[in-house]
Amino acid sequence: MKFSKAAIVLNGFIHDFTTGYWLSCLIAIYLLDGFQKQYPAVAAILNHLERFFFWNSIGAVVVILATGAGRTFTYVDNVYGETTEKVRRNMLILKHVVLLSLFGAGGYWAYLMTFR
Repeated sequence: MKFSKAAIVLNGFIHDFTTGYWLSCLIAIYLLDGFQKQYPAVAAILNHLERFFFWNSIGAVVVILATGAGRTFTYVDNVYGETTEKVRRNMLILKHVVLLSLFGAGGYWAYLMTFR
C-alpha cells in the first residue's frame, strides 16, 4: 500500500487532535457533573450537555482507533536503525496498552457520571 506523504501527516494530525478532543470531552463531563450537583435547578439541562460530550467522546475513540490503525500501515520504515526501531516498537506497544486501558477506564468513568 502506498500512501501520499500528505495523507500520512494528515492522518497523524487527526489522530493526535482527536485524542486531545476525547480528553477535553471527559473534562467537560466532569465539570458538568459538578455543576449539576451545585445547581440542581438546571441539572436536567446540564445532563443534556453531558450526554452530548459523552457521545462525542465515544465518536472520538472510534476516530482515534481508525486513524491509529492507519498509522500502523504507514510507519514501517527503519528510520532510526534496526536496534532503535526495536526499542521504539516495544515502547509503542506499551504506550498503547496503557492508552487503551485509559480509554476503557475513562469511558466507563464518563458513562457512570453521565447516566447515573
